[in-house]
Amino acid sequence: MIETERLRLEPLDVAAAQAVAACDRDGRTWHAEFPGEDDRDAASMVLRHTDVTFGCRLIVERISGLAVGTIGFFGPPDAAGTVMVGYGLVPSARGHGLATEALRALVAYAFTHPSVRIITADPLPDNVASHRVLEKAGFLCTHSTKDAHWYAIQRQG
Repeated sequence: MIETERLRLEPLDVAAAQAVAACDRDGRTWHAEFPGEDDRDAASMVLRHTDVTFGCRLIVERISGLAVGTIGFFGPPDAAGTVMVGYGLVPSARGHGLATEALRALVAYAFTHPSVRIITADPLPDNVASHRVLEKAGFLCTHSTKDAHWYAIQRQG
């Protein structure tokens, strides 16, 4: 569990991933807008590659106790020590700094693992809000393609 001032980033285990992928809200403390398509995609990835350390997490607001999104890695670090992150929030939770708070916490967590040297992300070119989240979390834009703007943050020291 990763905790911040306003959030808990809870590991998405297989049972929870199955529920998210199937939109099975029964008995879940989820925001009414959760899960979205990106959340279901993230859960499906968890079901294909179960990795608690470098998997996906639910973003849970501490004050409400509701899951409002997902954040996580696309798998363990590669041979160069690079991991990729992705994240998303329900529309009504956007614009309050929650994605930045969650991403900063995930970056700090990742860099506690000696095998992680670089963290990357590839938001769509028109996803300006995601670009701002990455920049506020310390990522730098490294290059752009027609499909994505690529960002990275490197371990210091």
